Amino acid sequence: MIDIRPVGYVVGLLVAFLGGTMLVPMALDIAQDNPSWMAMMQSATISVAGGSFLAVSCANGARAKLTLQQLFLLTTSVWALLPVFGALPFVLGPPQAPFTDAFFEAMSGLTTTGSTAFSGLDDLPEGVLLWRGMLQWFGGVGIIVVAMVFLPELGVGGMQIFRSEGFETGGKILPRATNIAAQISVIYVALTVVCAMIFAALGMSGFDATVHALTTLSTGGFANYDSSFGDFNAATHYVCAVFMILAALPFVRYIQLIGGFPEQIWRDSQIRGFLLVIAVITGSLTLYLWDRQGIEESSFREAFFNAVSVMTGTGFSSADYGAWGSFPVTVIFFAGLIGGCAGSTACSVKIFRYQILLSSVYAQIRQIHSPNAVVTPRFEGQPVPEEALSSIMIFFASFILLLGLFSVALGMTGLDFVSSVTGAATAIANIGPGLGPMIGPAGNFSAVNDSAKWLLSAAMLMGRLELFAVLVLFSPQFWRV
Repeated sequence: MIDIRPVGYVVGLLVAFLGGTMLVPMALDIAQDNPSWMAMMQSATISVAGGSFLAVSCANGARAKLTLQQLFLLTTSVWALLPVFGALPFVLGPPQAPFTDAFFEAMSGLTTTGSTAFSGLDDLPEGVLLWRGMLQWFGGVGIIVVAMVFLPELGVGGMQIFRSEGFETGGKILPRATNIAAQISVIYVALTVVCAMIFAALGMSGFDATVHALTTLSTGGFANYDSSFGDFNAATHYVCAVFMILAALPFVRYIQLIGGFPEQIWRDSQIRGFLLVIAVITGSLTLYLWDRQGIEESSFREAFFNAVSVMTGTGFSSADYGAWGSFPVTVIFFAGLIGGCAGSTACSVKIFRYQILLSSVYAQIRQIHSPNAVVTPRFEGQPVPEEALSSIMIFFASFILLLGLFSVALGMTGLDFVSSVTGAATAIANIGPGLGPMIGPAGNFSAVNDSAKWLLSAAMLMGRLELFAVLVLFSPQFWRV
């Protein structure tokens, strides 16, 4: 049997920490004389007490180094249990949602998916809106640490090529993974502060600037209004798009930039590929809109903003692109299945997997053309290890298979075809809005039935943790020691 005490100890500490952070929106509600502060206080008390009790109960089993099984269990447990406590403010206070909706909202927040089950956001207390933004911000920095520290060691979905000792990162100028995590956190905070300051300077209120900076840098996409980013001015759209791009780049490159190695940013094939895809998608959508609507600055801005938002998995919308026509909808849908760079807050498949897939296809074609040649797929100038290549191929197959299974399951709950397929895609790729009148960019998930919300929550969790970190827990061999 696996000793779960070390896992329980860490999870308990994180739950207690999450409860402590609820004091921030509580203080905001108190300052505004809003009675919803009581719900925040109750939620904080339950979370701190419950987390502390769990940590104390498991303290005798705490250890400095966890086994492989414990790491897998910890990674999934954190993202599965924190939404339970993160949902409490939504149940005990406004909007006093059913637990299913509250859990869906908290899971969407912590996984930075951005799908919302709440309508009437304009009327919610600022404390609740701030809590939604904080959930996404915590999830954003959390997934960077997981992606840089845990997933490479677990060999999940080809992430092992980013092990610091096995992947060349500019002459091995990076420190150990734990130091990377600490420096990334500082950079993450700094970028968030700068983003909030620029938003405020461009006309946003201090509160809106703060919350939207939290959800922009986390590529989460929770907005304070039902119209998402649609009511903000053009300048904020451009600034938001730039910071979404910055959040979707590998954060280790910022460490190298600060360390005096700026050339590593452009040498990163992920970054070049990511920016190229954004440029191509933005250009094609802009030309399409210019042809349909005439040459206007707003057409380029809406194409740029929404392409970046969907590809990074943020999920903000500045316009209802579902009404643009079949070509833009198709392009934007598949852009969401590409995603950003590994080691960022962005989600979905990730650009590096497509690059390695294309390299593998090219190598296979060359092998067919020259049977006696030794051709090896390469990434960043290095041969891709066989185990990483195999893991990536299995990831693609699993992603497509799970997309199909979740689509069928959602259809069985009563959702229409478009909502089922795009809902499954937006959940497992952690994008945010789907397509169609119900869950499209102009809608939300409030009308989705409870069974579908639980399925979507499971898909969000699996997608955020690169599928295998969750799937391995269903293997009988995993539980055998």
